[in-house]
This record gives sequence, structure tokens and C-alpha cells, in this order.
Amino acid sequence: MTLSRGSRLVLGVVVAVVMTFIYVPLLVVIASSFNTSKTFTWPIEGFTTYWWTQVLDSPGFKGALLTSVQVGLAATAIALVLGSLLSFAVARYHWFGRDAISFLVVLPIALPGIVTGVALQNAFVNFHPFGIGLGLAAVVIGHATFCIVVVYNNVVARLRRSSVSFEEASMDLGATTFQTFRHITFPATRSAIAAGALLAFGLSFDEIIVTQFTAGAGVQTLPIWIFQNLARPNQAPVVNVVAAILIIVAIIPVWLTNRLAGDTAGGGRL
Repeated sequence: MTLSRGSRLVLGVVVAVVMTFIYVPLLVVIASSFNTSKTFTWPIEGFTTYWWTQVLDSPGFKGALLTSVQVGLAATAIALVLGSLLSFAVARYHWFGRDAISFLVVLPIALPGIVTGVALQNAFVNFHPFGIGLGLAAVVIGHATFCIVVVYNNVVARLRRSSVSFEEASMDLGATTFQTFRHITFPATRSAIAAGALLAFGLSFDEIIVTQFTAGAGVQTLPIWIFQNLARPNQAPVVNVVAAILIIVAIIPVWLTNRLAGDTAGGGRL
């Protein structure tokens, strides 16, 4: 479809406004990390790299970062296993209640985080499922509830776009179920699985609402550390540095996810 000159101009203006709305605040955070002031001020009063040298010495930062990484990896691992298995069951087989299960799996991502947090807190405080109370394990399970959705949506969408004829031909030629999965199904879905894993880890690493309700005492993830230090004296510059680092580091998984999603949309690389 060819757009008129006026339409292209309007579209360009809209894109510029959206990009400005998204990225200017991020650039302000990065610039503020070099501010000489100990408070949030704009424009910045002066330029310094002092706060960047103080990040690793900031109380609780390294522990909170390690906790976020551990929770993210654990929640992503659970989501990969359960989300992938469920997507195969829904996309490749017909069984009673399939549509209802598919709806229930996706529902947690649509619920407000505070609703999910309250429900999980009540469950862990009052029922102690599998002997688990509030703490690190509860945070992992809480994060996995919505990480599963991300993996499930990616994989099931890919499976629904993939023909089963190759799998059926493989089985007809004598291949076992495992061989068919290894040589046919997995290569067709690996980009979707990888993209789902990256997105799941990003969601877990960023989550704060569900974490607040399930962490209990003694568990502090990086988002909670940032939130608690925003109002502390002399900590605002360090928080800006941490935010700037996360913005820069986030470019890598976002780029990888975009590449993998492109491979998925294009049919994958077999």
C-alpha cells in the first residue's frame, strides 16, 4: 500500500511524538546519574562520575541484584517447562476442557498485579502449599504465574502456525516421538521458546507488586531496593545510576527478543 505525502507526514509526526514520549524520560534518568546534586533536580547542576563509583558500595544493592537474578532464572525455568508443555498439549491435541484451560492460563497476565499479590499472600499465609510460606520460594512461584503466560503465548502461537504434516511424515517414516520432537518440532519452535524465556525473565526481574505481597521479611529484590531508596537521603543519585545501568543492559535482551520474534514470525530457521 502506498501512502500519500500527507499521510506519511502525519505518520512521521505521530512516530516522533511517541518516540519522544518513551525515550526522553529514559535519557533524563541517564543524564541525572551524572548530576552533582544529591537530590532529583532538573536541569542537572553539574557533571560528575562520582556516583557511578559508589554503586557497588551501596548497602544492599549487590544482594538485591543477586536475588532478582535468582528469582528471574528460577521463575523462567518453571515457566519454560510448564508453559511449553501446556502449549504442546493445547496446540497438538484435542481434549475436553482445552479451551477453558487455555483461558485460565492466560488470565493471570490480565489481572491487576495487586489482585494476584493479595491472592498469593492469602494462599501462602493461610494454607502453606507444599509447606511453603512467605519468602524467596513464594516470590518465585508468584513470578512464575505470569511468566508461564508469556512462554505459553509465544510457543502456542508458533505451533498453531506450524503444519503437523512434517511431524506426521516423520512418524510415518519410523521416527520415534523423541526423534520427531528433536529433529522436527523443537527446531520449529526454539526461537519462540527462547523469545518467551527472555520476556519472562524481563518481567520477573522488573516485578514489584507481586513481590511485595509474597516476599515476607528478609527478601529484597532490586525493584524493591530501588523503591525503598528513592526517599532516603543521598541515595537518589545512586538510584539514578542503577536505573541507567539497567536501561543500558536491557538493550541486549530486547534486541535478542526482537531478532528471535522476527525469526518466529518468518517461520523460524530449520
